[in-house]
Formats: sequence, C-alpha cells, structure tokens
Amino acid sequence: MNKTILIIEDDPFSQDFYNFIFRKAGLKSLIMEDGDLILLELAKLEIGLIIMDINLKNTSLKGERINGVKFSKLIKEDEKFKNIPILLVTAYSISTNGDSFFAESLADDYIVKPIIDYNQLISKIKSLLL
Repeated sequence: MNKTILIIEDDPFSQDFYNFIFRKAGLKSLIMEDGDLILLELAKLEIGLIIMDINLKNTSLKGERINGVKFSKLIKEDEKFKNIPILLVTAYSISTNGDSFFAESLADDYIVKPIIDYNQLISKIKSLLL
C-alpha cells in the first residue's frame, strides 16, 4: 500500500488520534484542513483513500466554509477524483438521521465516532484503499 490516505480533519485532538493510529498501523497518511490546498494535493499525490469528517468547522474552499458532506460530493463529482474512495466520519448514527447526508455526500462508506474499535477502522480502510 504505497498510496497516501488523505485525512480531512480540522480538530487537533482527532488529528493526533489519526497520526497515532496510522503510524501504529504502518499506513502513509496526510492530514489537511484547508480546502484549496486539499484540491491541489489531490491533483499532485497518489491518494488511495480520503477519510473525511462531516463536521468541518474550520475548513473553507474559495473563501467559504464547507462541511464534509458538501466537500465529499464536490470531490466525487469531479471527473479527476471520482474514483478515490471516501470514508466519512460522523458523530451521528445513520439510523438516527436517516441516510440522506450519506447519500448526498456520494461517499463510499462511513464510520461513527467516537471510534472505539480500531480494528473496525483499519478493516474499513483496507477494504476501501485503492
């Protein structure tokens, strides 16, 4: 697995969590929160998977705040990036909110946080990773 896992997360605690987990699992990852820079990196790097939080409070694209649902959809609708799998991370159960945000995002899968089963996370990642 030589491709990079791009993690779109703007919470410092969650960023530290991902750094620890991916280092321990031996997976190459990059954590970003600036929407404009993310699109530039997508075009430059070999990204095998995007992990995206849906509640992005500090992430913006072209000067406007963007949440993970909209950002995921934007990436999936771009011809250059549509084949990159996206794993959404949400604090909301799909059964609680219905699957409307998941369907709208065009993401490939989701996981509910807090993430307490690290093996489930790694398993989902390995199943989606290009």
